Amino acid sequence: MTELITVVNIPYLAVAVLLAIGLYTVLFKKNLIKLVMGITLMQNGANLFLITLAYREGGVAPIFTSAPDDYMVMPTAHALTLTSIVIGVATTALMLSFIMMIYKHYGSINSEDVRRCRE
Repeated sequence: MTELITVVNIPYLAVAVLLAIGLYTVLFKKNLIKLVMGITLMQNGANLFLITLAYREGGVAPIFTSAPDDYMVMPTAHALTLTSIVIGVATTALMLSFIMMIYKHYGSINSEDVRRCRE
């Protein structure tokens, strides 16, 4: 019984680990590239959480209309995750392009150095 509980909770533990590592990176790292990596880790944790919520043991895709409602997986979370992935790729590309411009202008990608140059 305890083995089943731990196997079921592994995706939720992975979500917690991804969110914790991402939050630590965002709060304590000064390198802008590492900051973007932390934001991406948190986003991937949220995506994994949505997919884990939609999972149903023995479930079928909702395109089969003859299956009972009890066996269908929830398609909304999958659609939200797909949308989140597309938005995440776009925002990551935008953040990395901002970092390239910051490096060209200030010559550094350390957030403390860039903050000192502004003053």
